[in-house]
Amino acid sequence: MARNIRSIESQPFGENTYVLWRPGRTDCLVVDPGFEPELILEALKEEGLTPAAILNTHGHSDHIAGNEAMKQWYPAAPLLIGAGDAAMLTDPMLNLSGFFGDPIVSPPADRLLNEGEVFEAAGFALEILEIPGHSPGHIVFVLRDPEGVDVIGGDVLFAGSIGRTDFPGGSLPRLLSGIRTKLWPMPDTTRVFPGHGPPTTVGEEKRSNPFCAGGG
Repeated sequence: MARNIRSIESQPFGENTYVLWRPGRTDCLVVDPGFEPELILEALKEEGLTPAAILNTHGHSDHIAGNEAMKQWYPAAPLLIGAGDAAMLTDPMLNLSGFFGDPIVSPPADRLLNEGEVFEAAGFALEILEIPGHSPGHIVFVLRDPEGVDVIGGDVLFAGSIGRTDFPGGSLPRLLSGIRTKLWPMPDTTRVFPGHGPPTTVGEEKRSNPFCAGGG
């Protein structure tokens, strides 16, 4: 099935928000609203879309900063995050914003997601995979259909890099293990839409990513 994935970059951290929708539909999914939610609102109006859900890959401030505005604009859209990062939404120290003098809080989640669940909305069925290491409860959203496999990956795997693991709750061994056991088995053509930077593919990162190439 055809799908559209639009990226909206928010400063100051170059964080990617993604809007997913099926052609011909007016409902959509918004993933990781960043520090410039007005840009998301503009994009939604341009495309004639209304969010059916607001999803967070993890609870760091640059990925949740727009949650409050999105919930104000679209109160009927539930807010979802992985169970392991739920506390970060409402605790500035856990979401790291408290360390920088500009505390960010989000509304609490309307629903928590766990490994192996499938979340369905806006014509999508997203498989939930837990890949901790950048944050304690980081999840990724996997879309599989005849058109191929896409991963909305947050700060797990980037083009040529991986997520930082020096934040509280981080773990390099857990992150690498999650990448190798959960992403590497996917088809090489699987597209990965990361939380920062350009899209990449599983095959490209298996071949060339200096942090985890080789699949070992």
